[in-house]
Amino acid sequence: MKNYTREDVMRIVEDEDVEFIRLQFTDMFGNLKNIAVTASQLERALDNQCMFDGSAIDGFVRIEESDMYLHPDYSTFEIFPWRPQQGKVARMICDIYRPNGEPFAGDPRYILKSAIKEAEKLGYTFQVGPECEFFLFDTDENTKPTVDTLEQAGYFDVGPLDFGENARRDMVMTLEEMGFIIEASHHEIAPAQHEIDLRYDEALQTADNIMTFKLAVRTIARRYGLHATFMPKPKSGVNGSGMHINMSLHRDGRNIFGDTSDPLGLSKDAYYFIGGLMKHIKGMAAITNPLVNSYKRLVPGYEAPVYIAWSTTNRSPLIRIPAAAGGEGTRIELRSPDSAANPYLTLAVCLRAGLDGIVNKIEPPESVSGNIFAMTEEERQSMSIDKLPYSLLEAIEELEKDALIRQVLGEEFAQKYIDAKKREWQEYRAQVSRWEIERYLYKY
Repeated sequence: MKNYTREDVMRIVEDEDVEFIRLQFTDMFGNLKNIAVTASQLERALDNQCMFDGSAIDGFVRIEESDMYLHPDYSTFEIFPWRPQQGKVARMICDIYRPNGEPFAGDPRYILKSAIKEAEKLGYTFQVGPECEFFLFDTDENTKPTVDTLEQAGYFDVGPLDFGENARRDMVMTLEEMGFIIEASHHEIAPAQHEIDLRYDEALQTADNIMTFKLAVRTIARRYGLHATFMPKPKSGVNGSGMHINMSLHRDGRNIFGDTSDPLGLSKDAYYFIGGLMKHIKGMAAITNPLVNSYKRLVPGYEAPVYIAWSTTNRSPLIRIPAAAGGEGTRIELRSPDSAANPYLTLAVCLRAGLDGIVNKIEPPESVSGNIFAMTEEERQSMSIDKLPYSLLEAIEELEKDALIRQVLGEEFAQKYIDAKKREWQEYRAQVSRWEIERYLYKY
């Protein structure tokens, strides 16, 4: 994180010939928004005088209380390397405030900041490393996105079989130019599917990075005539795209999840954190898996988790403790979040669920060493292995029942989110799919 001051930003804008500054923020559904100002308006922006109509953003406020102000976070100032080098374009990520100077409680960044403050009260900092998956599909003659690809590459394949190798390389190089540390990048299992792993960082920085990452990936993909999509399951019959979240808590600069005296290398706090995640995972699902389409990914047979269990030895459960981790590298990997999830909300609910486990000493069930997908239903029931929600509707109902997750979001925000997702579900239910036509039209 860059510790820029107001004066630093003004000096860089002048020295680097920056002409446009984009004031960015994220809506409740994880969509990046912005207002652009010219360099001549920079002082006004830095004085928090840039206003927008909050009623125009889904889920924000009613029209009678619509004025919202953008407060730029100077540390997020970044010049876009893909824009022209004369009259450059930069951005700052903003927090949203009401006219009376109070933070807007419906701002996803504020919700994460509030969760981080709860951790700080207990002496913790939250470190997160995301694994971001996406597809690179062809566009048609009008540059409209499709789900078509001629590529047949699979896991870890290389070019020329991997058609997206050059685009992915440019994405990584662009991100590194912007200060990202990329731990790895590779082709994923499905044709045209890719993964880029970001180095762990403090939670707010990580959420900001994920939003910037998505913008950069989409922008570079377009240069190659491709469309980058973070839709969780754009094609049936292949793996969907997840956003695995690797988490650890630190106190006084030390990772508190590791304990070499434990048979699994985990501290009591790590076990409790797992217990909290497992207790609240159903209530979190509408956040970590926010779309109707998200639940097309969470089905057996495609490596995505379906069952609520944890393990140190295999990848079929919801939560995995990576074998290579240990000591200061000990981390908890939550495998259910998908690539469409709002990162601010996702990290907020993960953190608060884990803290609930620590504060209330919630013991997780025994770890599962076998392949859960290969077990019979009777075997899973005998081990009390529950399932994740099977649809967005069930996830919404679980969110309504989970008082802690609603508290994390704030009751007003939670209700707006629930109402919006119920409308999404009803719109989906009213649609007649191609599958239904092909299956039923000639029979009935």
